[in-house]
Amino acid sequence: MSSSNVHKERSRQRLQNPLEAWRMQNEVFTHDTSLEMDGKKGLLNDNGLYKSNHNTVLKNDLSNILLLLFLYVLQGIPLGVAGSIPLILQSKNVSYSEQAIYSFVFWPFSLKLLWAPLVDAAYFSSFGRRKSWLVPTQYVLGLFMFFLSFEVDELLKSNEHTSPNIIKLTAVFFMFGFLAATQDIAVDGWALTMLSKENVGLASTCNSVGQTAGYFLGNILFLALESAEFCNKYLRTQSQPTGIVTLADFLFFWGIVFVVTTTLVMVLKKENSGRTALHHAAQQGIKETYKSLICIIRMPAILNFCFLLLTSKIGFSAADEVTGLKLIEMGVPKERLAILAVPMVPLQILLPIAISKYTAGHKPLNVFYWAMPFRLGMGIIFALLVFWTPMVKQGTEFPMYYYGVLLFSYALHQVAVYSMYVAVMAFNAKISDPSIGGTYMTLLNTISNLAGNWPATLALWLVDPLTVKKCIGVAEQSCRSAIDSELCVKSGGSCSTVMDGYYVESVFCILFGFAWWLCNGKKFRNLQDEHPSMWQCKRNN
Repeated sequence: MSSSNVHKERSRQRLQNPLEAWRMQNEVFTHDTSLEMDGKKGLLNDNGLYKSNHNTVLKNDLSNILLLLFLYVLQGIPLGVAGSIPLILQSKNVSYSEQAIYSFVFWPFSLKLLWAPLVDAAYFSSFGRRKSWLVPTQYVLGLFMFFLSFEVDELLKSNEHTSPNIIKLTAVFFMFGFLAATQDIAVDGWALTMLSKENVGLASTCNSVGQTAGYFLGNILFLALESAEFCNKYLRTQSQPTGIVTLADFLFFWGIVFVVTTTLVMVLKKENSGRTALHHAAQQGIKETYKSLICIIRMPAILNFCFLLLTSKIGFSAADEVTGLKLIEMGVPKERLAILAVPMVPLQILLPIAISKYTAGHKPLNVFYWAMPFRLGMGIIFALLVFWTPMVKQGTEFPMYYYGVLLFSYALHQVAVYSMYVAVMAFNAKISDPSIGGTYMTLLNTISNLAGNWPATLALWLVDPLTVKKCIGVAEQSCRSAIDSELCVKSGGSCSTVMDGYYVESVFCILFGFAWWLCNGKKFRNLQDEHPSMWQCKRNN
């Protein structure tokens, strides 16, 4: 039930939420660490205290910080909306195979390395290096939302004769993810020149806070306001059959906001040409960047690291990606699951800070190694929670203590998730070759994201094939497919689940995870003991 699960982030993470924001901020942070430290040194006096001009410098950059924060909020909106769709689809009884198809929507942020060098190198100097990509990307996002607001109800329409158009939904929201990832590349790069040297380290804070706020608006707030039950219970005096807003209304509103605010940025905000020129001088060309990527990928140590990391998260896929959808299938309101993420936000902000104390040394993967069995154990707890859910259901409601147990379990899960995540990020920073640090770190973070994405998609895909159903009351009918199930019902029977594929997956994933930990855990941990030269890219220019 990871952060992707409760909102169905990324459903995904995959918020994908604050977790996704922390993932994506690392690219900026690694570029900026030296600048940030240099700036801090310049502001310290002999007693180690900040000089009085720090507030002045911050004040001079306030408008840029607010703009940067707003751009990251805008980026979080389409991610949040995309993350809400699996919850809506589950309430319309779509298959898990269809959920697997939709999960490709969350892949662009894991693949943006493929086109990031192009975004960094190709631009119109007269218009601005970052605005050349930011402005058209946000215009397209806004227009996308505007026109989609007239079609989304038809795409999600479902009744006894039709079902949601998963292929079109996936195509549309995959483009959302692609555009948001492209905007992220442009904004990350602009942050390096938009903020002064003393404040450039705040870019990562703007990223984390802005994307989290945007995801909250596009996911949690939207699901709450879209729910008739939530609005009737907490926001209205008279009950109505629909929520306060619909998905079409929400998309229409934010489409207008995107177009208007992008126009204002295009007209009113100028890029700092002086700092842009200095930053550009330090950048690799697009050809050199791709050459560096090929050099990094071919190193034996990196190949070993990638293989181990790409297989390390298989054990968590059923718990992280399917649990939340199973709870909705059993009647837990999707907006309640989304709201459970709200009290997790402070925890998700504080956990990386606390965990970083243990990953800052020479052996950050020790934390990963010891957190892994704990996270696998949470998979057992999640499976038991799903099994327990129908037992505590009272009509259509669930008691408050049930949500308390869910919240406590989710909090424990987050401790393990962030322990492993921060450990890998710290290791990535440790081994990155300083001569190509930005490219190196981005590649490693891409592998880290893919390590979570591909098992998630596979886990969703396999739930239906692993589920065994029997047609009760009509011996000659089966329930192997949706058509068979429909025929069973029309013949006067009913489909009963004999074996739920979720539990089969959970058992397999947990067993595989512990086997991986026993066989490969120490190998993975020992990578931190490799000589630094093993991680350095050596190629002939």
